[in-house]
Amino acid sequence: MSLISIFLIFLFYISSLIFISGLSYKIIQYWKTPAPLKIPIAPSALDKKGVLLRYFREIFLFASLFKANKWTWLFGWSFHLALVLLFFRHLVYFWPGEVPLILYKTEPFKYAAYPLIFGLLGLLGRRLFVDRVRYISAPSDYLMLLVFIFIASTGMIMTFANNHPNILMVKNFASGLITFKWSELPGEIIFLLHILPVFCIIAVFPISKLLHAPGIFFAPTFNQVDNARKKRHLSDWASKNEDNLKINLESKNLKDE
Repeated sequence: MSLISIFLIFLFYISSLIFISGLSYKIIQYWKTPAPLKIPIAPSALDKKGVLLRYFREIFLFASLFKANKWTWLFGWSFHLALVLLFFRHLVYFWPGEVPLILYKTEPFKYAAYPLIFGLLGLLGRRLFVDRVRYISAPSDYLMLLVFIFIASTGMIMTFANNHPNILMVKNFASGLITFKWSELPGEIIFLLHILPVFCIIAVFPISKLLHAPGIFFAPTFNQVDNARKKRHLSDWASKNEDNLKINLESKNLKDE
């Protein structure tokens, strides 16, 4: 096995370990962060069914972004939808053993590369040409977009420019990463340029601005029911320490008397 194959196999497992541990740490951190105030964004749901419906609109349709800016919504929604479609398209390579027939039907999903690159270029242009967005943009914001554009471009070259790598070797290499039956990866430079930044993005994900997907589920402005006038709201910390708070308050009242 070549050194580059060994290096990329090692990089994949290191990146996956960083991704899983970093994502788990952030979710635990979100979970433990107290939400002492009742602060749902109006117009907010009055029951849990309304909260679920609001989450559906936000996660799948980007409802709040649509209300804020139609162009940003178009670029962002195109990018995320294409990313999901291409994820399922790539499952064919990583699926161990016999691939389910339904995954072979994802062949048309390869054309999602066009809305992907459209969305990325739009988001990059927004950061370059909109003054207020350019003012708050950090170098890492540009870097992430450029890396995604590079990944999408190399993927399109392999798919649409008759520059295909050895598909059987790609399948054996990718599925071998899941089953721990490692094999040689294709030697085409375009494939190496495509897969290397993907593994790097996996490692960077938990410690970058890319980590916004889990956060929305813990955002009190979204997950709270607007029932402040009907039910007393206590944060997790206050709920666990309510008895101590009552004792301290009673002691204070006695001292004041």
